[in-house]
Amino acid sequence: MMHALRKCLFFYLLTCLGLHALGSEIIHGEPVPEKMMPYMASLQDQFGYHICGGFLISEDYVLTAAHCAHVSKRCLTSVVLGTHDLRKVDDATMRYGVKICEHPSYKDFTTGDDIMLLKLSRKAQMSERLQKILLADPESKLKDNTLCRVAGWGAIVTNGGYVDKLLKVKVNVVNTNTCKEQWKMINFELPAKVICAGGYQTKEGFCQGDSGGPLVCGGKAVGVVSFNCHCDYPQKPQVPNVYTDLSKYRSWIDKTIKQNSCKM
Repeated sequence: MMHALRKCLFFYLLTCLGLHALGSEIIHGEPVPEKMMPYMASLQDQFGYHICGGFLISEDYVLTAAHCAHVSKRCLTSVVLGTHDLRKVDDATMRYGVKICEHPSYKDFTTGDDIMLLKLSRKAQMSERLQKILLADPESKLKDNTLCRVAGWGAIVTNGGYVDKLLKVKVNVVNTNTCKEQWKMINFELPAKVICAGGYQTKEGFCQGDSGGPLVCGGKAVGVVSFNCHCDYPQKPQVPNVYTDLSKYRSWIDKTIKQNSCKM
């Protein structure tokens, strides 16, 4: 299994590199209109550089991928909310300190539970440019080929630099059994509680810097960007993109927020 992982460009291998790391892109995406997806968050390091994506789910919390906290020398120190353009950040109103709350069962993205809450240092003030997104219900089930959306800040060409403006792309949900079979072909056992969408039999998908962003279907966040194999779609091996299935973690999310168990 680890041999297969070394052959692939998984997210955490490169998130600790500099601004011009390989990948970090929404592939074949388009700009997000200013008032669309106002829940998107940019997780940033101590130098103010984008590391991962995330999304606002309450006045106090952003949801993201747990592996975004493990970026070697690049420490996750803040979240930027309320802008699609990372060149236009008012630190006084848009930047928030964070407390990291990883899922208690998380070890690394290869074994699953790749989900994390970030407690904001102050309540986010809702506005036209900043809104929460609803989460998938615990009993929700996605149908194969459901058309969804994923977004992020990243390069638009392999080996390029990050983009400043948020990009989005449409992706279709891939049957879970098909997804498992495709990953088995490169000797990797897919973890439980995941959704697959995009990156398979298509030119559209995500790449490294998009980690932690939401998979949005029917106006609700149903998944969290976790990992893929490479970003050169449709180059082989063409395995589906993998997301953490939010419907399987609603009880943990709701309990953490209700009990305020992630304290500053």
